[in-house]
Amino acid sequence: MDSPHHFSVVKGAKVLMVGAGGIGCELLKTLALSGFQDIHIIDMDTIEVSNLNRQFLFRQSHVGLSKARVAREAVLKFRPQISITPYHANVKDSNFDLDFFKQFNVVLNGLDNLDARRHVNRLCLAAEVPLVESGTTGFLGQVTVHVKGKTECYECQPKPAPKTYPVCTITSTPSKFVHCIVWAKELLFTKLFGDKNQENDLNVRSGDAASSSNHVEDVFERRNDEDIDQYGKRIYDHVFGYNIEMALSNEETWKNRNRPKPVYIRDSLPDAPTQQNGNVEKNGTTNDPSSVSAMASLGMKNPQDIWSLKENSRIFLEALKLFFLKREKDIGNLTFDKDDQLAVEFVTAAANIRASSFGIPLHSLFEAKGIAGNIVHAVATTNAIIAGLIVIEAIKVLQNDTKRYRMTYCLEHPSRKMLLMPVEPFEPNKSCYVCSETPLLLEINMHRSKLIDIIEKIVKPKLGMTSPTIMHGSDILYETGDDLDEDLLASYAAKADTVLSELSCLMNGGSMLTITDLFQELRCDINIKHREAFDEEKEPDGMVLSGWNQAPSEENNGGDKSPDNNEKETVSSKKRKLSEDGLQSEETTRANKKLEVIDEDDDLVMLDDGDFGTFKKRQS
Repeated sequence: MDSPHHFSVVKGAKVLMVGAGGIGCELLKTLALSGFQDIHIIDMDTIEVSNLNRQFLFRQSHVGLSKARVAREAVLKFRPQISITPYHANVKDSNFDLDFFKQFNVVLNGLDNLDARRHVNRLCLAAEVPLVESGTTGFLGQVTVHVKGKTECYECQPKPAPKTYPVCTITSTPSKFVHCIVWAKELLFTKLFGDKNQENDLNVRSGDAASSSNHVEDVFERRNDEDIDQYGKRIYDHVFGYNIEMALSNEETWKNRNRPKPVYIRDSLPDAPTQQNGNVEKNGTTNDPSSVSAMASLGMKNPQDIWSLKENSRIFLEALKLFFLKREKDIGNLTFDKDDQLAVEFVTAAANIRASSFGIPLHSLFEAKGIAGNIVHAVATTNAIIAGLIVIEAIKVLQNDTKRYRMTYCLEHPSRKMLLMPVEPFEPNKSCYVCSETPLLLEINMHRSKLIDIIEKIVKPKLGMTSPTIMHGSDILYETGDDLDEDLLASYAAKADTVLSELSCLMNGGSMLTITDLFQELRCDINIKHREAFDEEKEPDGMVLSGWNQAPSEENNGGDKSPDNNEKETVSSKKRKLSEDGLQSEETTRANKKLEVIDEDDDLVMLDDGDFGTFKKRQS
């Protein structure tokens, strides 16, 4: 790099950082020490105790304060002459619009979720501002460069979908510990402490229906004057004993599977009727509900111990009791939170008891929390490496040094004696609906589905639009906004609740919908095609969208890190020339792990063993 030019572009650049967490702290420090003078930071989070081991700009006294503001104060102590503007806000807020993004020379992402990344990508495309993306998970990391018209955008290539599991596997035939975790977290925890109206298979098995009357008792309802200990044991016997007995009655299911063993309280805790379980008072009088602990009540301290069936049973009963004694006002509105100690204890114990029934190895609370929260623990050194690479790429972008742009991947183990793999950026994907505006195809049953189904199942979750307007030709079918009058909103709501075939403009298949999000400056065309039937297991939405880039989710992939969990990736046979920075051209490179969408800060992690397919081959 030419030094005078280097310093002039750095000094005169106006930079936007999105995210002030693990990567963000390192990035802000590196930007400041590299000579950048005008830095803006957006982060909606406040500092937590768990951040302090790697987010080095923060201290214990900062817990509860804004990350963006504290990061600014910390850096100004050793670089007081520079300008740092913090925003304690969500990057998706309406004030961070197109005009806001246009004022910057480059945007640097250190985000921890896919939705916000997509949002920033779209605004950068619309504003024609270069974006440098990044992510880390454990020892793995990546930095990618996205410049409109020159390189692919963030959404040009598939991103791993959240892992889903067939309902029958979770409720009847679990074979991995992650299946037990999903059952305990999504079914049992929600049934006991969340929405009481949730329908699932925990209440009544298929065998009950034949012999039941019109009224079926909800076994999860606590009876009048029922002692909390009696209630806990009744729930225990129902879900771990009776439900397993009912599952065993279907002989066909177990012809080629190992039969589970029902577990009743009399078997796991034979002294339960007279046994004093825990000491609730050991939880003290804390005002923080998330710090209440069944382990504390029972005098159990090490979260890395693997509990026996008896210990898991005691934790299960104690946790259930503590929810009713210490957090009764929350019951009915709770959702699982990996930072809620009592919730993690309950889910761990329930998953382990179910695992023991199905012959699946038990796990410690530490391991179960990692699976339930999709956690891979952060490594500060990886964040520092990635932050340095972000700044290097940002300087190249500011110098318009297109030929030297690199996407760089940080590996856990050396490949060809290298830990950093540089790759030439890929060209824009011509089929990308975001940067190439290629029409999508939606197959849907027009006689059963409504417009609101498309909005709630496709437009918002899959296309990531927040304020969509849907049009057919010049007719507006749906629109949102604070400036719309009540009559117009009522009209759009009525159309949204109408079956598609009854909308005059969509009476026949082959129609095209145009969907725009003015906030994201994004437009997308969707061709509508009628399809009569869908596979309930493989196509649970009752509709199929083709042409959008999301990798298929694999059933066996959840948070279970066992060796046989491999995510499949479709890679084109056309080989991509790698950069001259150390890798041979026209060669595919084996590495230890593949990293596609990486979310730092111990949140959502997408990993699998196998080839580092992302930088090896890519469809042109």
